[in-house]
Amino acid sequence: MDSLKDADNEIYDAIVKETGRQEKGVEMIASENFVSKAVLQAVGSTLTNKYSEGYAGKRYYGGNEYIDVCETLAISRAKKLFGAEHVNVQPHAGSQANMEAFFAVTELKDKILAMDLSNGGHLTHGSPVNFSGKFYTFFHYGVDPKTGRIDMDDVRKAAKTIKPRILLSGFSAYPRTLDFKGFQEIAEEVGAYHMSDIAHIAGLCAAGVHENPVKFADIVTTTTHKTLRGPRGAMIMCKESDRINPNDKKNLAQKIDSAVFPGMQGGPLDHVIAGKAVAFKEALEPDFRNYAEQIVRNAKVLADVLLDHGVELVSGGTDNHLILMDVDKSFGIRGKKAVQVLDEVHIYTNKNMVPNDRGTPFDPCGLRIGTPAITTRGMKESEMKQIGEWYVRTLKSPDDKAVKDKIKSGLVLGLRSDLLISAGYNSDRWYFGISYINMALISQAPIEERSIGYETGMIRINLVRRFQTKKPIRILNPEL
Repeated sequence: MDSLKDADNEIYDAIVKETGRQEKGVEMIASENFVSKAVLQAVGSTLTNKYSEGYAGKRYYGGNEYIDVCETLAISRAKKLFGAEHVNVQPHAGSQANMEAFFAVTELKDKILAMDLSNGGHLTHGSPVNFSGKFYTFFHYGVDPKTGRIDMDDVRKAAKTIKPRILLSGFSAYPRTLDFKGFQEIAEEVGAYHMSDIAHIAGLCAAGVHENPVKFADIVTTTTHKTLRGPRGAMIMCKESDRINPNDKKNLAQKIDSAVFPGMQGGPLDHVIAGKAVAFKEALEPDFRNYAEQIVRNAKVLADVLLDHGVELVSGGTDNHLILMDVDKSFGIRGKKAVQVLDEVHIYTNKNMVPNDRGTPFDPCGLRIGTPAITTRGMKESEMKQIGEWYVRTLKSPDDKAVKDKIKSGLVLGLRSDLLISAGYNSDRWYFGISYINMALISQAPIEERSIGYETGMIRINLVRRFQTKKPIRILNPEL
């Protein structure tokens, strides 16, 4: 990044420091991930220079021959990945994708039934401070207060009473699987469109680790980052035909495309669309299913560790990539302080409301954590057990500097492309380690570990050599 360094040293410095933060911390925000070097290169390419309002073959600007190639590849790969009839890859973000889907099949003030934000829904699922709550008449279903799970009988009763234009399935903080077929059946019973927002679980759906709603729902929206591990952006998938209004001049796919452009957006972000195409190609590889399966295994092991320590988890565990903790009940602190305390030991999370929350959206009782990013870095079940212990020890003693220093010492102190220097405190012993890793901890490559140690009194010296079993493809700093 020599050109950036010369042109704007302040931005260069911020990027370098952020890269260091990502490398040396434990990234457990459920909506974040690490993209490949190939995706980074596509997003940072000369495609950012181009304007291309319209669609492939029907642009309002000239010179789009190669832009059309990129967008067409992104569409064809997404169709193959999800089994979709129609795909629009132009939405800039998940919120825009949801807005465009609403615009395509509703009129202002139409009724929409979605998951309540305080029970796991998203801001665009009807929050009164969001466009969705301002433009439309939202009704909400939630989770059973005893089980923390969606009761499909309750959803059916609400849908029959409300008769919404759209029945929306999907979430931002729900740790269990969704019954997309059940949602579709209810939508058909009440004459509603079934729209599914799979922003969080798209990668799991694509890999077959979670049921894929594309074969059921009329419309499916998703971001392209999170578990799908692509650039920040979104897309909309849908059926070609309009089940509700089959005799309209436009079919459902045409309505979606018109809502995206010119209805909501102008020029697409061509460099990001190219990054999406690259990420879809990566997700079509057999290894991606292994990655998605490991995400879920990691989350389950981490949840078990927390449960063993008496931590209260919404729904009692997880079936997907995320865990929702009630830190107020478990540790006597609210989500805002929990995030701050964990930041201090370089474990990154986000505060989140839990069902029947006693706090506020700005300082809720919950903490949401996820395993997609740390799984990308090659971490498996053994690391989850250690991370779970760190969570408990940190949150039990949020104001104890000595405890936090001990936790922080267990993280990476120095990192080169081939050498990891680490130190930690475990079982009342300090340890010091040197690992030759060839960037293994910031790649998705599996690792074999062999170690020899020497311990005397309070000192343990542990020399660890980690051998790569495959070439790493996930490097945070391409210049290393």
